Amino acid sequence: MSATQIILLILGYFGVLILISYLTGKKSGNDAFFKANKQSPWYVVAFGMIGASLSGVTFISVPGWIEASQFGYMQVVLGYILGYLVIGTVLLPLYYKLNLTSIYSYLGERFGNYSYKTGASFFLISRVVGASFRLFLVANVLQIILFDELGIQFWQTVTITVLLIWLYTFKSGIKTIVWTDTLQTLFMLIAVGVTIYFVSDELGLSGGNVLDYVLNNELSKTFFFDDIKSSNYFWKQFISGAFIAIVMTGLDQDMMQKNLTCKTLIDAQKNMFWFTIVLTIVNFVFLSLGLLLTMYAQQNGIDAHKDDLFPILAKNHLGIGVFIFFLLGLIAAAYSSADSALTSLTTSFSIDILDIEKKYDEQKQVRIRKRIHVLISLVLILVIVAFKYIIKDESVIAKLFVFAGYTYGPLLGLYAFGLFTKWQVRDKIVPFIAILAPILSYVISANSLKWFGFEFGFFILILNGFLTFLGLVLICRKQN
Repeated sequence: MSATQIILLILGYFGVLILISYLTGKKSGNDAFFKANKQSPWYVVAFGMIGASLSGVTFISVPGWIEASQFGYMQVVLGYILGYLVIGTVLLPLYYKLNLTSIYSYLGERFGNYSYKTGASFFLISRVVGASFRLFLVANVLQIILFDELGIQFWQTVTITVLLIWLYTFKSGIKTIVWTDTLQTLFMLIAVGVTIYFVSDELGLSGGNVLDYVLNNELSKTFFFDDIKSSNYFWKQFISGAFIAIVMTGLDQDMMQKNLTCKTLIDAQKNMFWFTIVLTIVNFVFLSLGLLLTMYAQQNGIDAHKDDLFPILAKNHLGIGVFIFFLLGLIAAAYSSADSALTSLTTSFSIDILDIEKKYDEQKQVRIRKRIHVLISLVLILVIVAFKYIIKDESVIAKLFVFAGYTYGPLLGLYAFGLFTKWQVRDKIVPFIAILAPILSYVISANSLKWFGFEFGFFILILNGFLTFLGLVLICRKQN
């Protein structure tokens, strides 16, 4: 496939997103940008959230994880189910009751302004880095398979990618994204299905034989109960998965902003129910794809591992058909997570940090929001380019979850304290607790094997949340 054909494919895909933006962007103001006028069908939101949850990280990194971790990631995914149950039964009712635009407004009502700003700031850090991780992965692949040949530098690739996302989100924000994410999820799943079909055929498998082959392969080992000290021990992974789901979906403005566009709480809960079922199945399919790709590479003596596994096989070994669908899936994965991240970051910075809803009239709010949208785009570009010199050889998904443990931990502690106690805290001290907890968590995690003979892994999120909770207990105000 020539460079010209690849560019035409990308432009054609982008043209469809622009069309959707045009159709959904008529007579759109801040209410459409932030809440989609609360008119989104729940089933559209549920399907679109699959793509936003998976992103390019899942598309590339999960298949590449099989060789080293087998199906151990399913332990985390099973934990997600418990986490999504908490979101649907505890967090969503709270958000709808308070009629929130930004979910971090709850912290202001519960504790005070310092806690509110702290929660929003940790989200901004978490989502900037998380979205940048995801976009870095996809931009790096596009660089290898296309832009290097054209003499385009990495920073230019990233700038073009973010600019395209900005173009179709700047007017209607979440109102557009609810629909574009649906399309992008569809393309991603079709890409996976087509790849599984062709790889299975290459391995001499057909129909029901594929599932039997996957389940009976030694790489499909899912549960690890042998070594409690290991980071892949079942209960560590399962419990971590539950908390990862709670913080990276339920306490994340990006994901919750989509839920809050549903007409009613019941619709939002339906969305979470079906989203949970489909996401669990889709993650299993991605792991199965990784197993098939790994076996294909091993049987044919192909040197492709980790995040390089899927791109190398798709480009050089599985034919033009697979490569076309791989590109479509990759692009869909990139945009489905990045567009909603850009919108949610704009929302949070505008509402939580600048308080535009409280300070300005509607017309000025729109002008400020548009400027923030540009600013956030520039920040993403700078962070992604910086990652080019930081990330070397480890799977991006592992880095993403470890980092999330440090940045989402304070949010976990704050919300847990707010929901499960009635105590008040010294609000001005909360930012110091939120900063100190991740630092202590890092020190403990770095020395855990030496001190306790225990490896935290993703469990660092729970430790961090616990230390934040404990810190809040220590700064409680005396009750009259």
